[in-house]
Amino acid sequence: MNITKDCVVSFHYTLTNDQGDVLDSSEGQEAFTYLHGGQMIVPGLEVQMEGKGKGAKFKAVVPPGQGYGDFDEQLLQRVPLDRFGGQAVEPGMQFQAGEHGVVTVEEVTGTDVLVNANHPLAGVTLHFDVEVRDVRPATAEELAHGHVHGPGGHHH
Repeated sequence: MNITKDCVVSFHYTLTNDQGDVLDSSEGQEAFTYLHGGQMIVPGLEVQMEGKGKGAKFKAVVPPGQGYGDFDEQLLQRVPLDRFGGQAVEPGMQFQAGEHGVVTVEEVTGTDVLVNANHPLAGVTLHFDVEVRDVRPATAEELAHGHVHGPGGHHH
């Protein structure tokens, strides 16, 4: 059976950037399982999964526009340091920021903090090394709920 809409797909992957740095991997974990067509993985990877069968091994290169989006300068913002309530703030820290979701601290000066509301992988070309482990039809219940049930089913 090949991957089409409403299939449940399990796959192992390693995600690297243009420099070959590993950003994420399912190695040593259960295969990642998702409902194809359910927008649970980045669009550019989902498109390239289409039609593949169990056992398929391939590389998928996903440009930012089909991944986590382009880097948006407008999502960089300086906020007063005192908004952080006196806690130690260092570059790389992440904070929940209301409607922006998560922001990452880029820089701390004496009085203010430069925060970035872009996704950490915005602007990054994604290189996926994929091995399809299993493809099966989704159950009626899975289709009704829009996600996978049972082993390997992830809630995001």
